[in-house]
Amino acid sequence: MAASKWRDVGVGLVVPALVIALWQLAATLGWANPQMLPSPLAVAQRWWAYLLPLQPYDSAAGGWLAWALSGELIVDAAGSLYRVIVGFVIGAGLALPLGLVMGARPRVYAWLNPMVQLLRPIPPIAYIPLSILWFGLGNPPAIFLIVLGAFFPVLMNTIAGVRQVDGIYLRAARNLGASGATLFVRVILPAAVPYILSGVRIGIGTAFIVVIVSEMIAVNNGLGFRILEAREYFWSDKIIAGMISIGLIGLAIDVGVTRLNNHLLRWHRGMDN
Repeated sequence: MAASKWRDVGVGLVVPALVIALWQLAATLGWANPQMLPSPLAVAQRWWAYLLPLQPYDSAAGGWLAWALSGELIVDAAGSLYRVIVGFVIGAGLALPLGLVMGARPRVYAWLNPMVQLLRPIPPIAYIPLSILWFGLGNPPAIFLIVLGAFFPVLMNTIAGVRQVDGIYLRAARNLGASGATLFVRVILPAAVPYILSGVRIGIGTAFIVVIVSEMIAVNNGLGFRILEAREYFWSDKIIAGMISIGLIGLAIDVGVTRLNNHLLRWHRGMDN
């Protein structure tokens, strides 16, 4: 099993390695303007400088760990992750109970679904002017936009999961004398969990997209802010370094959520370990 996992990782690295090799070849042969598309080596050097602390270590100013974690990249990544986590927790925390109620109660669904379908197609980015008017600058408007980005994927998947429960299970539980609460907790909710977790995965991805855009508009730190700052100074290597950092963090989050899904859904897939 471990060998198979490592083999899959190796296969997944083939295409990125080829892309980087072709990119470096194009830069070495002068096919690309280094100001517009710097080489992977230049990007790696900028990324490393972005990671390192800006000031030399001074024991009088604080501990070594605090100094080691004072680099722009770490501070920016921590700020972005904080906004993503807070916004997603709020958005998913509102969407999950509402989705369960809308999925289980046809009358509630009939009341609320038109409003949901009216608001759902509006991208969170369209709310940027209002968010700044309502909350000013800083974390509040960014978190508000992330809440919107995470809310609807979790809501729609939760509704779909509850409404897609096989009627055979419901009839069997009723025939066995299950009450409404027992039916919901022991049958409907477990059957909807795969849909809910899929919504969580999509919602986290959307939240991460929204945080980068919101940081370019309303926040003075974070990965999105740093990319916009680099654009103003024509630091294309730092722009790409920031983009790669976003991709790596997003990949780590997706891998973590996927592993959590696999662990929680072992019963659903018939896994023993």
